[in-house]
Amino acid sequence: MIDTDVECRRLAGFARPSAASPAGFWWLDDSGRPDPAEPVHTWITARMTHVFALAHLRGDVDDAAELAAHGIRALSGALRDDELGGWYASVSAEGEPVGTLKEAYAHAFVILAASSGLAAGVPGADALLDEALGVMQQHFLDEDGRVVDSLERELASGEAYRGANSSMHTVEAFLAAGDVTGDRAWHQRALAIAEHLIHGVARSHGYDLPEHFDLSWSPLPDYNADRPGDPFRPYGCTPGHLLEWSRLLLHLDASLPDPPSWLVEDARALFARAVEVGWSPDGEPGFVYTTSWDGTPVTRLRLHWVAAEAIAAAGALHTRTGEVGYEEWRERFETYAAEHLLDHELGSWHHELDEHNRPSHVIWHGKPDVYHAYQALLLARMPLAPVLSVQLQAAWKERRESPRP
Repeated sequence: MIDTDVECRRLAGFARPSAASPAGFWWLDDSGRPDPAEPVHTWITARMTHVFALAHLRGDVDDAAELAAHGIRALSGALRDDELGGWYASVSAEGEPVGTLKEAYAHAFVILAASSGLAAGVPGADALLDEALGVMQQHFLDEDGRVVDSLERELASGEAYRGANSSMHTVEAFLAAGDVTGDRAWHQRALAIAEHLIHGVARSHGYDLPEHFDLSWSPLPDYNADRPGDPFRPYGCTPGHLLEWSRLLLHLDASLPDPPSWLVEDARALFARAVEVGWSPDGEPGFVYTTSWDGTPVTRLRLHWVAAEAIAAAGALHTRTGEVGYEEWRERFETYAAEHLLDHELGSWHHELDEHNRPSHVIWHGKPDVYHAYQALLLARMPLAPVLSVQLQAAWKERRESPRP
């Protein structure tokens, strides 16, 4: 089993060097050194800002508050398009934009970072959150409240594509925004996205959620069939996303005053399907990355984020239902992570293993960030609502206000 406090401190310590660039947080290599071949990505900067905001509230590393502030400054500065609005996908080390597309995926993480930064008392997080929510609502939600995946720099037309991944992280971001600001309309927006994609699309496909769609939200089942191991848009069903959605539905259930019963029902079904097709289908422990529409493995690589989300989902289901079977699954997944994923030599978790659980670099190189591993260990053991930053903020205030013995 994994000691959550020890491991969170270890992960946060590993990630500290990623703040080496004034433009944001850098992609890290296997040893935790910034990778100069990579630009500074908005999604990594936002995810690390979120982690360091939580780490500050927990007291994991002494300079976590300044590291979170570094992230808020970067998201308010070099990564932000102050001319046309929104956030670049990435910038060079010198702060020059790389590419023209602006991605809903990255914008969702800006909202998450700003929400956690606000809860942690980071200067500038409130203004950043207001702006990010405004951009997302105005430009990245269509008239039905569904997520627009990408736009050109001027925030006009983008790709002829809609995707489940950006929608999923928008649900995560809206849950955080609703809890931190107290504006429950964000919870309702999150519910509408989940109802469409999970209770509608995934349920009608036996919970093998299609990930890729055309502009009218018709599934594209053969999308990227020639690139099955794409890191963001792989072909087929992604068991890790079924697990992630399972957990998010439970957070929604705990956050809404009158939640629909399908949230828990679908959370159970998603978890069951992910385990059925994804866990050890080839006789080796671990989750495969993707499966075909008949449930057979496509990409057998084991990615660390899938195991992390399995830990979090199993813990969330145990918290919601009290059923010991889910706790047994959490323990099984944590044992797997402890035995195969934790890198005790170089730090952090191996981001990718091959089908025999040996370190691999086919899809991911290095150890870009610690977001999935860090928060999964907390999510597996804490209440389902409010979001982590608000729970940790309350505990932090209580520690500061309690008189010393």
